[in-house]
Amino acid sequence: MSLNLLTANEDDPVIWRGPVISGTVKQFWTDVAWGDLDYLFVDLPPGTGDVPLTVMQSLPLNGLIVVSSPQDLAVMIVSKAIRMAQMMNIPIIGLVENMSGAVCPHCNEHFELFGPSRGEEIAQKFQIPYIGGLPVDPSFSRLCDQGKIEENIIVTFLPILSLRI
Repeated sequence: MSLNLLTANEDDPVIWRGPVISGTVKQFWTDVAWGDLDYLFVDLPPGTGDVPLTVMQSLPLNGLIVVSSPQDLAVMIVSKAIRMAQMMNIPIIGLVENMSGAVCPHCNEHFELFGPSRGEEIAQKFQIPYIGGLPVDPSFSRLCDQGKIEENIIVTFLPILSLRI
């Protein structure tokens, strides 16, 4: 479910303040006919704003998978989100580092597009498991744009996070 499915045009902005957004998140949980699910993933915006707070307070979470990237700003924001989850006693299943380098399609050399990986360092700092790093992969991006993401899903990540339903 996405708020974008409810806008007249896919590029219409949603200009709502925190209480309305929080109410919508709760309504997605209570009013959407999810059917029989084994897992439900909730993709949260980065940081410690209204949506992550509402989700952590309102939904029966089994745990969080924290997603970071090598940039210093991302590491700072992720650190705040980890501390928030720990303060709210939400279990952290582990950390994944997105955009963790790239592999040259011609020579297979790995290079760091956004700086050196920091995923393991962050995980150690907060004593949470490091799940791994995901490199930038143009073929995966193309599949996403074509609506065919399931053709390249990383199956090992699917059973990690769920909500009690």
